[in-house]
Amino acid sequence: MKNSAMITIAGAGLAGCEAAVSLARAGIEVELLEMKPVSYSPAHQLPGPAELVCSNSLKSDSIETAHGLLKDEMRHLGSVMLEAATEAQVPAGSALAVDRAKFSQAVSQILARFPNIHYREGVEVSALPAGEVIVATGPLTSEGLVAELQSRLGGGADLYFYDALAPIVDTESIDHDQVFAGSRWGKGGGDGDYLNCPLSEQEYRDFVAALKNAPTTALHDFENVRYFEGCLPIEVLAARGDETLAFGPMRPVGLTEEKDRPYAVVQLRCENKAKTAYNLVGFQTKLTQAGQREVIRMIPGLAQVQFLRYGAIHRNLYVNGPQVLTDSFQLRGEPRVRLSGQIVGVEGYMESAAMGILVGWFVSRLRADLPVPPPPPDTALGALYAHVRGQPPQDPYEPMNIHFGLLPPIRQRGRRARRQAAVQKAQQSLQTWLKTWKSA
Repeated sequence: MKNSAMITIAGAGLAGCEAAVSLARAGIEVELLEMKPVSYSPAHQLPGPAELVCSNSLKSDSIETAHGLLKDEMRHLGSVMLEAATEAQVPAGSALAVDRAKFSQAVSQILARFPNIHYREGVEVSALPAGEVIVATGPLTSEGLVAELQSRLGGGADLYFYDALAPIVDTESIDHDQVFAGSRWGKGGGDGDYLNCPLSEQEYRDFVAALKNAPTTALHDFENVRYFEGCLPIEVLAARGDETLAFGPMRPVGLTEEKDRPYAVVQLRCENKAKTAYNLVGFQTKLTQAGQREVIRMIPGLAQVQFLRYGAIHRNLYVNGPQVLTDSFQLRGEPRVRLSGQIVGVEGYMESAAMGILVGWFVSRLRADLPVPPPPPDTALGALYAHVRGQPPQDPYEPMNIHFGLLPPIRQRGRRARRQAAVQKAQQSLQTWLKTWKSA
């Protein structure tokens, strides 16, 4: 496809705007479509692009955190969102928080700098436009476009409408003296694939009582989540009866001899081959983050646990990236269509924006007949990319935000020293990648 052919981007959210500017900088004509201010989703209120809906925080800006590392990498790639955030920043300690209205206005001003970005307001995309297109419409994609994506995916088997996420915790923060390894009835992988936190009857009853009284996150008016019976929030199960969990996700059977059986067990499943992160099996939840910290730290072995991802259940729209996307985020079987942002299977503002930068990089390189080396897996960008590509595989595939558990493990003593080493390695790898990119 010729470099002069225009690319249409559906959705002027964070990912869509990042992709538009990335392409414009490469000299590519872009038509950026946004349905506001003619039409609004139930979640949006501001008329401009890049509206932050759920929070005005872009999370930590400290380079010693995974979110800070991702921002540092995005700055090196000329992130529009971080430029706008600098203009709209409000005090928030070590976090990067913004005035939402000023943030959106700053993004508008950046878009206006590029004569090859044709920003069209009031255009609701209910069907895939002709030609090359990037779909960056986010979790509240219009019903017509959702239906068309479903048809492209063979009936929608790989299209999901909400997240049901269990917390993920840092392996190093687990008290391994209080847990034991083992799979139920010895099935599945090795024992290290699962860790088990045993609870006595009194510990179980105290846990259930605390769970019932813990604060939950209120639903947005637009969510109207319909839970599947096989994927109910842990607090909903607890409300059905004091013994429901002991006969459900916390059942203690198949792990020990009958005489040694605890009253209940919380099972943790490893998230990666390096076993740097574990998922609480069956613990999808709408508890607030504070509520999750309070309740989950009551579990034996998890008193000091550090959360890499909090549990959540909320409306979302995402595809099974490893199954339906190519290495450059094209739909398999229809290469003119690319997806970007939250829809590819990431969580969070910056993670979505990062996917916009990457898809712009992919398209501009391919248009120029240049090689398209993906970001290195030991960078934050590369770790997110590897997640979307299913490396290592996930079953089931779930949206993910950035955390150190996604990066390759560092063999070094001390948690802080390991993270510092991981950051240093990521920075070095990014610079090498950028030199390769710019020299081609």
